[in-house]
Amino acid sequence: MSRLLRGCPVLASADIPAAVDWYRERLGFEVRRTGPDYGIVEKDGVELHFWPCQDRSIAENTSAYLRVDDVDRLHASFEGAREGGRISEVADRAWGMREFYVWDPDGNLLRCGAPVAGSGPV
Repeated sequence: MSRLLRGCPVLASADIPAAVDWYRERLGFEVRRTGPDYGIVEKDGVELHFWPCQDRSIAENTSAYLRVDDVDRLHASFEGAREGGRISEVADRAWGMREFYVWDPDGNLLRCGAPVAGSGPV
């Protein structure tokens, strides 16, 4: 029997070396691979991959959801996203998750969240 081990979102990028640098400098990811044809960054065992794409509308319609253990602490560590990207405030959502959102310079959306305390399993 085979089983899934983890997922690695693959995000569109017009300039992979610039995207990899932004994730390293602004969000604290480690670079695993960078080049014009593919890039990989990693933080806390979570990998994000990048493929070359000049159509910004693809990135702007792409997202990845990252489950985290401390939303507020991660939000504080991602404040560098304001430089070149965007970051929302942290909020409790109607669907039982405490979340914030980060948009990278290419327009990809990272949704970061954890269950709201006492909301039950999500």
